[in-house]
Amino acid sequence: MSIIERAIDRLIEDDIESTKKLITKNSKSQLSEAELLIGEQQGSSNHNQVSVKILDKLKESGMITMDSGRSLITEEFRRIKRHLLMNVSGRGAKKVDHPNIIMVTSSLPNEGKTFSAINLAMSIAMEQDKTVLLVDADVANPSVAKDLGIENIDSGLVEFLAGDVSALSDVILNSDVPKLKILPAGRTHQHATELLSSERMDDLIDELAKRFPDRIVIFDSPPLLVTTEAAVLAEKMGQIFMVVEAEKTHQQAVKDALQLLDQSKIIGLILNKNRIELKGSSYGYGRYGYGYGYAKQ
Repeated sequence: MSIIERAIDRLIEDDIESTKKLITKNSKSQLSEAELLIGEQQGSSNHNQVSVKILDKLKESGMITMDSGRSLITEEFRRIKRHLLMNVSGRGAKKVDHPNIIMVTSSLPNEGKTFSAINLAMSIAMEQDKTVLLVDADVANPSVAKDLGIENIDSGLVEFLAGDVSALSDVILNSDVPKLKILPAGRTHQHATELLSSERMDDLIDELAKRFPDRIVIFDSPPLLVTTEAAVLAEKMGQIFMVVEAEKTHQQAVKDALQLLDQSKIIGLILNKNRIELKGSSYGYGRYGYGYGYAKQ
C-alpha cells in the first residue's frame, strides 16, 4: 500500500471516530443535566451503591419494621401516612407542587423529629406501590445514619450539592428494607444554608419529584427556630410536618415556628411522646393533627 493510500485510510478512520463521538455527545445532550446528576435509572439497580443493614437497629430502638404487627406506633403512623398519601395523590383538601416531597421538622431540638421521620419512611415503605428515599437534611446535626446504626459513611447530600460527587446515586444507600433508600447528610459545611438554597438543590428536588412518580422523598430537617437551613428547605417542600413534644413544647414556640412557613404549603403537626393509659400501663406515641392546641401554654 502506498503512502498516499495509507494516509487516506487514516483520514477515513479518524472521520469515523469523530462521527461516533459526535453521536454519543448528541445522545447525552438529550438528557437533562439533572437526570445525568441523579444517575438513577428507573427499574434498574446501581451496583456501585452501598447497601446497609438497618432492620436490627430499628427493632432495637422500638421503631416500625415489616413484622411490627398492629402495635400502637405502627397504627399511629398508618393514620399519619394516609393523610400524607391522599395529598400526594391529589385527593387531599389542598393541592400543592411537589406533594411527594415531604419535610419533617420541629420548632426546637430533641422533640423526636428524626424518630418520626424514620418511622414515617418505614410505614410508607410497606405500601405496595410506593418507594421511599429518606434524606438527612439536618446537615449541622445529622442523626438519621446514627439512629439507623450506619457507620463509616463520609459522603452524602452536602458533597452532592457542593459538587464533590458527580451523581446522586454515588451517595444514596440501599438498605435491607426493599423499598427504602437513604441519603445521609455528609460532612458539616460552613455554607450549608447556601447549598440548600442553591439552584443545584432546586434541580435535585424538581427531578426527584417528577422522575419517579411512585417515590416519596422524606427530608429530616433541622429545627425551625435553631438554624436558618430549615426555613430555606421548607420553601422547596410540598408537605411539611412539624413534630411537637407533648407536655413540653410551649405553644409560643410552635406559633413562632409556624410563622416561618409558607402557609400555602400543606402543614401538619405530629404530637410526639404523648402518654396514654392502656390496660394499666403508660405508652408514648405520636398523634396527627392540623392545629397547635396541644402545645403547652
